[in-house]
Amino acid sequence: MQLKLKLTVVAAIAAVAGMASAQEQVVKIGHVAPISGAQAHYGKDNENGARMAIEDLNAQGVTIGGKKIKFELQGEDDAADPKQGTAAAQKLCDSKVAGVVGHLNSGTTIPASKVYNDCGIPMVTGAATNPNLTKPGYKTTHRIIATDNSLGAGLAAYAAETLKLKTVAVVDDRTAYGQGVADVFKKVALAKGMKVVDEQFTHDKATDFMAILTAIKAKKPDAIFFGGMDPQAGPMLRQMEQLGMADVKYFGGDGVCTSEIAKLAAGAKTLTNVVCAEGGASLAKMPGGVEWKKRYDAKYPGQFQVYSPYTYDATMLLVDAMKRANSVDPKVYTPEIRKSNFKGVTAAIAFEDNGEMKNPAITLYKYVDGKKTPLN
Repeated sequence: MQLKLKLTVVAAIAAVAGMASAQEQVVKIGHVAPISGAQAHYGKDNENGARMAIEDLNAQGVTIGGKKIKFELQGEDDAADPKQGTAAAQKLCDSKVAGVVGHLNSGTTIPASKVYNDCGIPMVTGAATNPNLTKPGYKTTHRIIATDNSLGAGLAAYAAETLKLKTVAVVDDRTAYGQGVADVFKKVALAKGMKVVDEQFTHDKATDFMAILTAIKAKKPDAIFFGGMDPQAGPMLRQMEQLGMADVKYFGGDGVCTSEIAKLAAGAKTLTNVVCAEGGASLAKMPGGVEWKKRYDAKYPGQFQVYSPYTYDATMLLVDAMKRANSVDPKVYTPEIRKSNFKGVTAAIAFEDNGEMKNPAITLYKYVDGKKTPLN
């Protein structure tokens, strides 16, 4: 009799546990960035931000549509390559993720955005800055950071108006991001009376810039603007020092505005000539930046670069829209993203009709004793 009672109790407990797990729904959120290759430090930082958000959401115990939700991150590597980027996007579509955070590079984000649009999955990037991203008008595409129009223009205005520089050479890495930000800088610099004395280009795998820099040195510019990323900017700064270009200012967008560039420049004095721009406020001026960064550093010591606060907010933003729609179905909750008024770590996030963020901030930085320091 006792045995029978025990078995009945065990069966009842198992049934209750089964009901509880049946009420829990797993919801996958995708993340894509370069996790391999020269830009892996950016990609890992981005993925860390999204992963941190997933952990925080699961700790909160989110309920949507009457079910307890367990969020999972499906991370994919696009190696900063457009073809790999669209393949990763298709993989996330096939996996039926509820939304996507990413990509990092404009060159991968722009083609991937069509894939997400075609399969009806919303994406939020906190890193890709080329203005062309939102031009197709996809209802699934959202950006929570300033575009190259703001970054390039802000740097050109600072060069011409604050530093009173007269001449500049422009170099870009031929990617959608590098070319885009360089074109904006050049256009605004010319409009503000600066003279572009030379234009050169390289590629996003290059490490030897001696020929380009020797050609530029002959033109004696006050500054160089580089449209590209830090794996190229670091060696370029070292080679500028070797060629005796220690007095030439060096401008770049958010692609060079990292902690890593100090390591990549390997002690070159030219690092002190860098002025770079980043979309968004400095961490100290973000609504939740200082406290968030403490938590990030405790979880991922020494890995912070640039965009992880934005990938954190992008993940939280997607889930906020799900909560308001009371659904994890992309068809149901995607329209809610454009109606967001989300108080994030980085900013209060609201969108224009085209999926661009309203009133995005930008911050200019310099390097003091190898540390990235806000100018303003």
